[in-house]
Amino acid sequence: MEINNILETEDREVFMTLSQTYQEWKEATKREGLEQGLERGLEQGLERGLEQGLEQGLERGKLEAKLESIPRLLALGLSVEQIAQALDLDLEQVRQAIQETP
Repeated sequence: MEINNILETEDREVFMTLSQTYQEWKEATKREGLEQGLERGLEQGLERGLEQGLEQGLERGKLEAKLESIPRLLALGLSVEQIAQALDLDLEQVRQAIQETP
């Protein structure tokens, strides 16, 4: 029986070592997967954010260019309605730009 107990003890130790090694590997793999997922997510988020930021910046720049041209169009004799139609702006946007012009 002592031999059986020794073998059982050794088997248990081997099993425990293997089990612990497996758990450590599993945790390391899980951590690595999470890190890779976070990295990819951050990269994609940054790309989308940059794209959206560029689009918004371009749109804002286009609007500013339109608004800056309003005083010149007024000086040429165009009406508020004509300016709004030509620049594809709301009448209120044109009126507000005129009021804000020094």
